[in-house]
Amino acid sequence: MYDFAIVGGGIVGLSTGMAIYERFPNAKVVVIEKESVVAEHQTGHNSGVIHSGIYYKPDSFKARFARQGSKSMTEFCQIYGIDHDICGKVIVATKQEELPLLENLYNRGLKNELAIHRIGPDELKEIEPHVNGLGAIRVPMAGIVNYRQVSEKFAEIIQERGGEIRLNTKVEKMQEESDQVIIETNRGTLKAGMVINCAGLHSDRVALATGYKTDMKILPFRGEYYKLKPEKRYLVKNLIYPVPNPKFPFLGVHFTRMISGEVDAGPNAVLSFKREGYKKTDFNAKDLLESLSFPGLWKMAGKFAKEGLDEYIRSFSKKQFTKSLQELIPEIQEDDLIPAPAGVRAQALRSDGNMVDDFHIIQGKRTIHVCNAPSPAATASIEIGKEVVNRIPEQTNLKEAILV
Repeated sequence: MYDFAIVGGGIVGLSTGMAIYERFPNAKVVVIEKESVVAEHQTGHNSGVIHSGIYYKPDSFKARFARQGSKSMTEFCQIYGIDHDICGKVIVATKQEELPLLENLYNRGLKNELAIHRIGPDELKEIEPHVNGLGAIRVPMAGIVNYRQVSEKFAEIIQERGGEIRLNTKVEKMQEESDQVIIETNRGTLKAGMVINCAGLHSDRVALATGYKTDMKILPFRGEYYKLKPEKRYLVKNLIYPVPNPKFPFLGVHFTRMISGEVDAGPNAVLSFKREGYKKTDFNAKDLLESLSFPGLWKMAGKFAKEGLDEYIRSFSKKQFTKSLQELIPEIQEDDLIPAPAGVRAQALRSDGNMVDDFHIIQGKRTIHVCNAPSPAATASIEIGKEVVNRIPEQTNLKEAILV
């Protein structure tokens, strides 16, 4: 019998486990992870950016948690000696019609209490000599880190405080009772006073397995990347982003210097035919049928038909992918790019075709379900963990037992 069971060993689940021990040092905690290692999916395929929160609606969870999370993540890395670099980034307008959008984004950043700066073409050239731009926003608090390393440290801290991490353990069914939750897995049955669902790409399924129906479905969007050849890495100093299309829910292809020194270029965003489909050929009939039978997918596709088509063209045409990158760095050529591993983003979509725009947490009787935590969830993971723990019901006798 555990006090808390956490489903999902990604960065959000592990940060939640760590937050539990901060609040309830005597708790008995287990993290249940279906893979053989932690941080195998969204976390392990993350681009490694410490986000600032500039893009997000003021006062939203994303805006607040990214702003606070960039600080807490940096402090965590400093305390535990994890390689990171607060290198800053530039968001660049390459066309005249993008300048008003850049100004809107700048004003949003100010409302989000960020110390950002508008810069012109000359100052942009000093920061990123090879970038083509009419103007930009300098975001000095953005940085880079390896989130898999962060997650491994989170897991180590949980275990040092007495928690368990059960790998190769897949949740198949859960049942909430008045005084406990029964968790059926492929490796036996567990019991816990409270369960926290941080299952990422499968969070909606875990919620449903517990009896909670929601007006949303997790859709897997694959983001495909290229890397710059080593001899071309000089073209990118740090982080270079385009002005995002406000009508489209993804940021557009950009350049990211990784903590390893490699430079990623991408991603696009295409529907994956498997929830953990990192390759174009990956396919799962159940996953695809769930996506295609969800009415929200077709309503969203109707709204973003042109943008969606462009994403698919980039997926199959390296030439078109290169053209998108050339808008930021004209010197980039097709031969400068080599294929890189893709990632899959778990994006919650409502039945009306609208994407769930913020982190979304559902409160159950003895369960809490983190049902939408896409980017910037890795940056915000420490803050999300604190928020989840703050939602543990005051009336439960669980708290009293742990605090004794």
